[in-house]
Amino acid sequence: MTGLRLPGGGEIPRLGMGTWRMGERARDRAAEVAALRLGLDLGLGLIDTAEMYGEGGAEEVVAEAIRGRRESVFLVSKAYPHNASRRGLPQACARSLRRLGVECLDLYLLHWRGSVPLAETAEAMERLREAGMIRHWGVSNLDVADLEELGPALAHCATDQVLLNLAHRGAEYDLLPFCAARGMPVMAYSPLGQGGALLRHPALKAVAAARGATPGQMAIAWTLSRPGVVSIPKAVDPGHVRQNAAAAEIILSPEELAALDAAFPPPRRKRPLAML
Repeated sequence: MTGLRLPGGGEIPRLGMGTWRMGERARDRAAEVAALRLGLDLGLGLIDTAEMYGEGGAEEVVAEAIRGRRESVFLVSKAYPHNASRRGLPQACARSLRRLGVECLDLYLLHWRGSVPLAETAEAMERLREAGMIRHWGVSNLDVADLEELGPALAHCATDQVLLNLAHRGAEYDLLPFCAARGMPVMAYSPLGQGGALLRHPALKAVAAARGATPGQMAIAWTLSRPGVVSIPKAVDPGHVRQNAAAAEIILSPEELAALDAAFPPPRRKRPLAML
């Protein structure tokens, strides 16, 4: 699977791995590290993490997983909103780099909007890029109006990471077209949903069974069927990691897409952007 072009040059892989809830329990660390290493072996070349996940614990798990293979990983982390100021962002980024054991992030995101003005965060991000601490910067959980507020800095924003799956399709109404018009990929977090309800949905199970795939694979394939979208499912079980990687080969047919649209209707009006 080819990557997506970033506004500032270079590519981002279309399918990667999330790390939410990793690094929270020491007894799970070996399994989490092994899952990330397996994913890299299978071609899942993007790892997405955040200083919030396990209060830095997930970044430490990632550091162990990528040790000795940094060049093969597109590495993404995210900053707390309260750290996104002109003074606080360089310090937060330095802590993330230290926990990850790397000198530069491929992509650094504002995790969600807080009280710091977006213009100030964008300025701080640009300074990090100029200093060589990050290659690209972007945002997460921001809607069209927020992106427009970035003004001229929007041209340097590489991506917007948002909640996007069959059960949460609100971003399709205007955010995806807005980003596509600017050549900005959108990262879909939680493509498998939360709590298992999405994967137990009868319609998704039926479409998956007819294809000979798992519901999770079909859910990932659906996100990848959206133009300009990167999918970052999280898995620790080795079998699930293998299934996620294999989802990259699934191209949904018009009939399958129509069946999923019937069960999970696309948005027909503007809705507040959902987030976890």
